[in-house]
Amino acid sequence: MPPIEILKDIHWVGAIDWNIRDFHGYSIYRGTTYNAFLILDEKITLFDTVKKGFKSELLHHIRRIIDPTKIDYLVVNHVEMDHSGLVPEVVELVKPEKIFCSERGRKALLAHFRREDWPYEVVGTGDTISLGKKTVEFIETRMLHWPDSMFSYISEDHLLISSDAFGQHVATAERFDDEVDLSMLLGHAAKYYANIILPYSNLVQKLLSTVKEMDLKVDMIAPDHGLIWRRNPGKILERYDEWSQQRSKVKALVIYDTMWHSTEMMAKAIADGLAQEGVSVQLFDLSTNHRSDIITEVLDAGALVIGSPTLNNGMLPRMADFLHYMKGLRPANKIGAAFGSYGWSGEAVKLINAIMEEMKFTVIDPGIKAQYVPAHDDLQKCVELGRKAAKALKKGA
Repeated sequence: MPPIEILKDIHWVGAIDWNIRDFHGYSIYRGTTYNAFLILDEKITLFDTVKKGFKSELLHHIRRIIDPTKIDYLVVNHVEMDHSGLVPEVVELVKPEKIFCSERGRKALLAHFRREDWPYEVVGTGDTISLGKKTVEFIETRMLHWPDSMFSYISEDHLLISSDAFGQHVATAERFDDEVDLSMLLGHAAKYYANIILPYSNLVQKLLSTVKEMDLKVDMIAPDHGLIWRRNPGKILERYDEWSQQRSKVKALVIYDTMWHSTEMMAKAIADGLAQEGVSVQLFDLSTNHRSDIITEVLDAGALVIGSPTLNNGMLPRMADFLHYMKGLRPANKIGAAFGSYGWSGEAVKLINAIMEEMKFTVIDPGIKAQYVPAHDDLQKCVELGRKAAKALKKGA
């Protein structure tokens, strides 16, 4: 794909990764982009690099605009390797006058690359630099989602270069939100938030307040992944406000794994009970649904009913994997309940409850266990559990 001028004298020069399918445990079936931006001014400035392995794309894009050795400044908004992987090679080629980064960014660059001789220039929230006609103002965004993260705001253009916030893992030939289906894009943005940003939701709220306090006008948001928000920047800001408050809908998920379909029978009976009470419900079998897709639905679900058979005095491995993954993302304001079949011990339900309690879910029932194959009475108890969860969910709405 060619470089694109996103605003006058501001160019996208990043790389598109069409083939990646996994991002540290998060399924990205549509690939991703590693966005980098080049500003032409009295001080020519490159914002971020790209993942190692995409050097030719980055330099090809830059060379179609200028000789890379004419770059004066490098801004490192985020040191994660999908954005800083080429920093050593870019620094060697460009020999920038200054490398702008946060204090923690400097520490992270030193820890990654061991180069104390680089021309670091540490900046913090409210610091500005002049490139000539354009001014860059920096905003530290610690733990969104690394300690070093920061935004760069181009005040003359009302452009927010937003690092890993407001992004999506989507590989497309298009560069802007108004060139693709908005509902598709927001769906990928929700998945990105749920699987990456969710644990830092309280910090998102603080960041949105900071942006308001600084009275920044934002006409365009250029994230490090996915498409640039030029028509709907307000829309993604609204969604981040909504998602970071962790508001739940009257929506339930029944998430389960099954060995010989007994736990599956129970899951379907629980779903029936939820539906009888008029609650929107979705079933997710862990054998056919990726954990990151389920977490996307967890984002706004009010109730999670989770089931597993007992195996070796524990739960099935896929369920353990899912609960471990979800626990790290720290979803809040959820109602929970557990169920499962067993042969001769039946510990899975107790273990699932313990994890939900640790996550501060409101566990509404001790849980339901059925030995071997659930009988009619067992399935009726499952229906009642679904109805109980529905009533609790509607009461709290």
